[in-house]
Amino acid sequence: MQKNFQLFQKKLKIKFKNPKLLVQALTHKSYEPINNNEKIEFLGDRVLGLVIAKKLLEIYPDEKEGILDKKFASLVNKKTCLLIAKKLGIEKFILILSSTKNKSNIEDKVLSDACEAIIGAIYLDKGFNVAENFILRLWKDEIDKSVITIIDAKTKLQEYSLKNFKKLPVYRLISNTGPRHKPVIKVSVKLSDGKIYYGEGKSKKNAEQKAATLCLDNLG
Repeated sequence: MQKNFQLFQKKLKIKFKNPKLLVQALTHKSYEPINNNEKIEFLGDRVLGLVIAKKLLEIYPDEKEGILDKKFASLVNKKTCLLIAKKLGIEKFILILSSTKNKSNIEDKVLSDACEAIIGAIYLDKGFNVAENFILRLWKDEIDKSVITIIDAKTKLQEYSLKNFKKLPVYRLISNTGPRHKPVIKVSVKLSDGKIYYGEGKSKKNAEQKAATLCLDNLG
């Protein structure tokens, strides 16, 4: 089916000098095995990463690298790209084999990849500044949410232990009881000062978080 790329350009609020780049960005490999969006998506992923990293440094100039990395990971991933793709209605314009499109939904990865490919196409057609403005406009809500990113207890305890003892906390499995479908797992965490704290949960990961939280609470 012929796609209305003029309409899509209006949704993007960008008029391409070379519309073929936009067509390529919306072309899945099932539709065109050679001239598809795979390589341009590779480029778009890098442009997106650069723009978001630059913006985070501007917003949080005094933040630690570890926290910035967590914020970055929450903004530059397939889940967020899928959210943006759906905002743009990419599924209505993407060129994909009819047999694939007849599935109940186009695969999420196809849409998120196309979103990154569009960024790559904008960069090639309009340059970095236009691509940057496009990303910051569409990612604004997600960037605003990044301010409430919470560091988990295990990460906080790890940072504390490395800073004060130059060693990582030591976690040990104490017990695994209860039925298989509803286990109760108990673990301990020990710092280099010899103190031991315990946590219980339905999974080892959850129990470790609780042990780390208790340890942090006692540390004040």
